[in-house]
Amino acid sequence: MHTCDVCIIGGGPSGYAAAMRAVDFGKRVILVEKERLGGAAIYNGALSSKTLWELSRDVRRLRVTERGYTVFDYRLDFPQIINVVNRAVQERHEQLAKQVDELAERICPERFRFIHGFGRLISPHDIEVTTPKGKELVRADYIVLATGSKPRRLPNVVIDEENIVTSDGIGNWKKFPDSLVILGAGVIGCEFASIFSNFGKTNVRLIDKADHILPFEDKDISDMVTENFIASGITIHRNASLESMSVDDDGRVNYTLRFKDGRIETHNVEKALISIGRVPAVEGLGAREIGLAMTDAGNFIVDADGRTNIPNIFAVGDLTADIMLVNVGELEGRHVIETIFGKNKKPLTYENISTIMFLIPEVSGVGMNEQRLTAQNIPYRVATFSYRYINRALAMRNVKGLYKIIVSDDDEMQLLGMRIVGEQSSSAIQAAALLIYMNKGIAELAELIHPHPSIVEGAQECVRMLLGKSVIKPQVFPGDLRCVRVRDGKATEINYFVDGSGIRA
Repeated sequence: MHTCDVCIIGGGPSGYAAAMRAVDFGKRVILVEKERLGGAAIYNGALSSKTLWELSRDVRRLRVTERGYTVFDYRLDFPQIINVVNRAVQERHEQLAKQVDELAERICPERFRFIHGFGRLISPHDIEVTTPKGKELVRADYIVLATGSKPRRLPNVVIDEENIVTSDGIGNWKKFPDSLVILGAGVIGCEFASIFSNFGKTNVRLIDKADHILPFEDKDISDMVTENFIASGITIHRNASLESMSVDDDGRVNYTLRFKDGRIETHNVEKALISIGRVPAVEGLGAREIGLAMTDAGNFIVDADGRTNIPNIFAVGDLTADIMLVNVGELEGRHVIETIFGKNKKPLTYENISTIMFLIPEVSGVGMNEQRLTAQNIPYRVATFSYRYINRALAMRNVKGLYKIIVSDDDEMQLLGMRIVGEQSSSAIQAAALLIYMNKGIAELAELIHPHPSIVEGAQECVRMLLGKSVIKPQVFPGDLRCVRVRDGKATEINYFVDGSGIRA
């Protein structure tokens, strides 16, 4: 039997971060992983899909004809592109594996152990690990569950990971499909729609059960992405639910849709991607058997610090009902270790979590949006600023984008949220995340001297609009710039030329 201070089950982003933080504290640590270090975030998630997106964006630049040049001859080889993705994945895996090996064999072998095997809870302190060589027993003072998630499946659709696939199966394809339907218009579905549209080899269709894609985002953000999708040739089946999907005798995919107006349509494509979210990977974990409280969906019920109803067991990452993001999972993994060993001085907060959606173009965000504020009846002020008035965007000849900054409706103008749609949007988000974390207003952001020309200058001008001192005036360009106050669901234009308050009655 192996004994330790803390055993982490799962070597994805959450579990790996937890293990490394426990090492920092000099604790006896055992990390258990059944497959490959890094988890789905590397192999079939963030790293692999974003590498594919970066490659697709390179190709998209080759295909444009309005920039003063035309590329007539280039060749795309899907297996070679997948090889490039796999090399990126392998490089990251080797980094993680080397660190684990060094810790276990050279740096602190008396305190750190890695076990390649499947961990199953048999009591609040005991884990049975099935390895290629047999079973091992681990006893731990504390246990952190970090087994991640897997793609959600439909009971009436047979997924063969060849013709009808989840994100796990895309690497199995031998060529670009001539046509592809994607079920699910959330982040992942829209990202893969962007990727295959960028390459220009595939007719892409997106099934959206709502009346607009990215339903969790404000309509102006969704509308801009939709406009770019349609301009890129993506077909969006709006207000449609999937009735059936199957592979025909020719190996192609038939799918039938029922629309909210009663219409029924049947289509035929070469491949289909099911992208309807992910579910916690808890099969065989033994959690319910030892009395851990879980939802019907398989999420662990935890407190604000990730502690389950069994006090020495914590759950992090995709196992909880919080946001399924790598940075969130790592944050939670580190936080629970700091909580366990008394080093945690601040509560865990999600309000300043930055996000990037790799679309056409990329979308970055932090904090609250108008949709959430309206639902909670919180008054606010908001300014939007088009990329058309940013010199760097003009120089890039890519002005499809906008800045959106939301602040409290008071003299403090505390920063509540920011959204940016456009090239290099992620470069400007972190300053806003810091201000939200510090509960600061926007004055600091207005006074920063940004490099010129740069995309981040849009944030400064957007803030200046709210303060009534912008260089570009929204009254002159009302179609591209907006500055309003919202109370009780009613928007009122802020016009500093009207009176001192800036509010037009």
